[in-house]
Amino acid sequence: MVKQKSWFQWIGVFTLALLMVVVTACSSGSSTANNTTAPASTDATASTDSGQPKDGGSLIIAVAADPQVLNPNYAGDRVSLTIDQALYAPLFQVNKGKKTFYLADSLDLSKDNLTYTLKLKKGLTWHDGEKLTADDVVFTINKILDESQHSFLRSSFVIGGKPVQVTKINDTTIQFKLAQVSPAFEAALVQVSPIPKHIFENEADIEKSTKNNNPIGSGPFKFKEYKTGEYITLERFDNYFGGKPHLDSVTYRIAKDTNAANLALQNGEINVKYLDPQDVSTIQATGNFDIQAYSEGRLAYLMFNENSDTGVLNKKEVRQAISYALSRDEIIQVAYTSTDYAEPARSPFTPDALYFDNDVTTYDNNIEKAKQLLQQAGVSNLKLRFIVSSGNKSQEAQSLYIQQKLKEIGIDVELQNMDSSAWSNKFVDPNAKDYELAISGYIMGYDPDAYRILYTSNESSNYTHYNNKKVDQLFVEGSAEADTTKRAAIYKQLQEIIAADAPIYPMAYTKTIVAIDKKYGGLDKAILKPVVIFEDLSKIYLKQ
Repeated sequence: MVKQKSWFQWIGVFTLALLMVVVTACSSGSSTANNTTAPASTDATASTDSGQPKDGGSLIIAVAADPQVLNPNYAGDRVSLTIDQALYAPLFQVNKGKKTFYLADSLDLSKDNLTYTLKLKKGLTWHDGEKLTADDVVFTINKILDESQHSFLRSSFVIGGKPVQVTKINDTTIQFKLAQVSPAFEAALVQVSPIPKHIFENEADIEKSTKNNNPIGSGPFKFKEYKTGEYITLERFDNYFGGKPHLDSVTYRIAKDTNAANLALQNGEINVKYLDPQDVSTIQATGNFDIQAYSEGRLAYLMFNENSDTGVLNKKEVRQAISYALSRDEIIQVAYTSTDYAEPARSPFTPDALYFDNDVTTYDNNIEKAKQLLQQAGVSNLKLRFIVSSGNKSQEAQSLYIQQKLKEIGIDVELQNMDSSAWSNKFVDPNAKDYELAISGYIMGYDPDAYRILYTSNESSNYTHYNNKKVDQLFVEGSAEADTTKRAAIYKQLQEIIAADAPIYPMAYTKTIVAIDKKYGGLDKAILKPVVIFEDLSKIYLKQ
């Protein structure tokens, strides 16, 4: 976002995003390319059926790795966010600018735009039967704000240099007071899924608490069993406020080997799985799956680790040279097969973001210019280490292409393949110095303030270690600017500065492809959603 913690998803990580986040709302600007090579649906609500819902049965969803942490205050990788979506109910969600309330019943803003009043539904309960009240929401926000708890969400709740003040009015009413007007606050609040006060109030370090091993949430399914490296099973929560789910259970099968997972999908051992573009035709040929390609508002990019022990990527000219050596059009053909599944990216923002501008400085497809920049930087015989997530077909294809293209400008690239869990751990480690390059992706949602956690100098999710004081200041100004015209100018300037500095090489705005067994219905009400696949698993059922 996604610690791309936000709506955003990282590949294997951001899944931020963040995962924002990690968190993950989409609005206008998504791709509408027609699928000619594989006629998969691009409409997230296109799957309907004439069958009647029936209760019972199970659903098996493939995930690429073990979750990093089953706690929404800390989950930033795609797998953790996906499972948390079933375990922990959010206050509300946003899809294409429209709110859907979950735990909350309403959210009102005062005339001076400084006070938000949130009302919860009545009769909410946790999976263990305890009441879910305003105390839990206040506790959750205060723990996010507690610096000793190290939640990546904290910066979103510090506005104008001051923490948001959260107060319980009564058991179902919470008030948030801001130090200054912040158009981004609602996008911050949409990231929150409350955690239970009665479980965590005495825990010194919530992120590392053993209570996360047996999570107690408020979502449609409750925790049953976790076998590391194999599966996580959740069972139906009969008292779910949205109505008793149809399915008895949902299992997340940890499938690190893509080819083996595809075979399991075809054999009926898995019911839902992300697909690489290269595998669409094979799965589609079975006739057993509803295959949907939809925009998540996701950017796939090549990351430059300026914190590596060689220090070579601290030089802007080197980052620009590497970028010039590459071609977005070639990368899309190599990794995504066609523009049906990816479109060239230049801005660090995604098309669904407010004030998105893809007309920015770009470095692309100029070998001679790349060589000139390396010479100007005084760099020769350069060797770079490139960490690659094994089993990710797009990433593997991209890494081989990049290795070949950089060789043409005199850079030797060592590919270091590792399983997805190890890759994720290294990518999110702020102290990792033993690599220079990595491919990842993020989904940040509609409000551009979300990108602050990636590109300001002191943020925990600034994995590139990019540092530009002007960028830091503009993010502060943008978050507090209520005038939409002035705010747009700020974020367009931000996109241009970041693009020119080249802390990343934006490759493509990608589509996500999901295969869903046709024996399941209710997909239109479950809603395909960025990062987490389904917004509400309680709506899915086995057809009669």
